[in-house]
Amino acid sequence: MKMRIIVGIIIVFGLISNYFCISCTNEMKKHGTVDAVLLEEQERLEKQREEWNQTFMRTKLKADSAKKYCESNGLRTDYCYLVDFKIHSGKNRFFVWDFQKDTIVDAGLCCHGYGNSQNRSTTSRPIFSNVTGSLCSSLGHYKIAYRDVCSYGLLFQYRIHGLDKTNNNALSRAVTLHSYKLVPNEEIYPEHIPLGYSQGCLVVSDSVLYRLDTMLKNKAKPLMIWAYYN
Repeated sequence: MKMRIIVGIIIVFGLISNYFCISCTNEMKKHGTVDAVLLEEQERLEKQREEWNQTFMRTKLKADSAKKYCESNGLRTDYCYLVDFKIHSGKNRFFVWDFQKDTIVDAGLCCHGYGNSQNRSTTSRPIFSNVTGSLCSSLGHYKIAYRDVCSYGLLFQYRIHGLDKTNNNALSRAVTLHSYKLVPNEEIYPEHIPLGYSQGCLVVSDSVLYRLDTMLKNKAKPLMIWAYYN
């Protein structure tokens, strides 16, 4: 009888011990999964910071050159707009640079022209042209000309003059800075902005244009926009 009791106690303790071992193992696996998720998120954020630092340094190099250009050409020296078409279209690539603070103070998505049948862009690779009817974006320095009505987005736009051989047909091509309601206000990477929102114009979201409009009103000197791909 005593032997049966002892065996029973041993079995009960064995079952209890096994239960706690399984629970501990599951808990360790659970914590291991949580740690893996946290590590993955940390790596993602670190990669994001590294990419942004690279973007910032690339933009700063352009801004340093842009400031000299603005000073030499009678353009505003408080701000300029920099459009880096080399950046993925689902990421911010329209930057407002503050010369006094020497930094980016605003940013947003920007569409590129989809092009015609001879010069067809893709979502990931823009084709550039200064030819009338090309429906392509043009690279180079621009200056804001004047505010005008528009049938897209916020229903106003800014006419722009192309200052280089690569974009000097901008005004005659009706290439402008305007918004479109389907352009997202936030980054959509890894997705691209769909083609078709731009026929060569610099097209941003309604929210971005609204903020730019406040900056562009009632200024004595024109503001420079520089679109580049190198």
